[in-house]
Amino acid sequence: MKIRVERDGLADAVAWVARSLPSRPPVPVLGGVLLDAGGDGGSDALTVSGFDYEVSATVGVPATIADGGRTLVSGRLLADITKALPAQPVEIAVDGARASITCGSARFSLPTMPVEDYPQLPAQPDLAGEVAGEAFAQAVAQVAVAAGKDDTLPMLTGMRVEISGENLTLVATDRFRLAMKEFSWSPAQELGDASVLVPARTLADAAKSLGTSGSTVQVGLASGDGLLGLTGSGKYTTTRLLDAEFPPYRQLLPSEHSCRAVIDVSTLTEAIKRVSLVAERGTQVRLEFGDGSLRLSAGGDDEGSAEEELPVDFEGEPVAIAFNPGYLVDGLAALHADRAELTFTTPNRPALIKPADENGDVVPGYLYLLMPVRLPG
Repeated sequence: MKIRVERDGLADAVAWVARSLPSRPPVPVLGGVLLDAGGDGGSDALTVSGFDYEVSATVGVPATIADGGRTLVSGRLLADITKALPAQPVEIAVDGARASITCGSARFSLPTMPVEDYPQLPAQPDLAGEVAGEAFAQAVAQVAVAAGKDDTLPMLTGMRVEISGENLTLVATDRFRLAMKEFSWSPAQELGDASVLVPARTLADAAKSLGTSGSTVQVGLASGDGLLGLTGSGKYTTTRLLDAEFPPYRQLLPSEHSCRAVIDVSTLTEAIKRVSLVAERGTQVRLEFGDGSLRLSAGGDDEGSAEEELPVDFEGEPVAIAFNPGYLVDGLAALHADRAELTFTTPNRPALIKPADENGDVVPGYLYLLMPVRLPG
């Protein structure tokens, strides 16, 4: 193999593929990046791929190919090298068990791994539909914030993707909070209703990189093979679906409320951060809602205390409720709105947080459910 490729395109492609590789691969080849140069000379494309049996990532880079071929090298090392190269064209050549990388006056020689031991990349699943890239990336990020990180509970590390006609619903929960986003997309004509569970972290990383401004993300689904595929911005990736049962979440969503508050998101967020400085890790911030005011407090005599009062539009009987401050700040940040609506029933029942417009009316499509922390006494 002998090729010439622009440094920036190569570095971006290798960095994106290498991000999906395992930090401790069970076998060395799964930590490799596959470079596939098709063609017999002239201008063509170099395909950069990675696959660890769970996630695959593939991207094409324009290249001038003198001799076609395939080679497999360490993904992390190649990413570090290409990132550090000077801004000049890169030449890659493979001779036997070594790959040489030349860029300007810099030259690297890397050992290659046996390509024949590398697993076959999965085929891209059949098209299920497509969605505006930026909207998809934002929706996934809004929901991923509530996904669990405990791998011993795989059903909580996933994001449930529900397809119903032109409506797409994303849901995630870690038992202490839940996020749900509903939005429209363009389904494939033959697609029926479906629901799958996708690793939330993998989906969030893919959506962020594929969902650039002005792009379209194509979603592929092969439930029988347990695969979800995403294509956009010249890249495509697949991920294994989680074989787990997502909790019946809709029964958790309150159908009514007895108290309602509308407040400025940035003002509330900054106040929570200030007050929680005296709260020990994992403890609560107390919110007391009354007529036109919100009093925040945290801490106690042993570790210091803090309180702050804010104006708020409030309807209902006065109520005191407490939350994990980190979870509350996460939910407010995920709204992507200047104002928030908070609704409650009792201090021990879940609260709902939704984006609101400047008039205090709810902007439909997103909700963040948060379990309160039990107040002492």
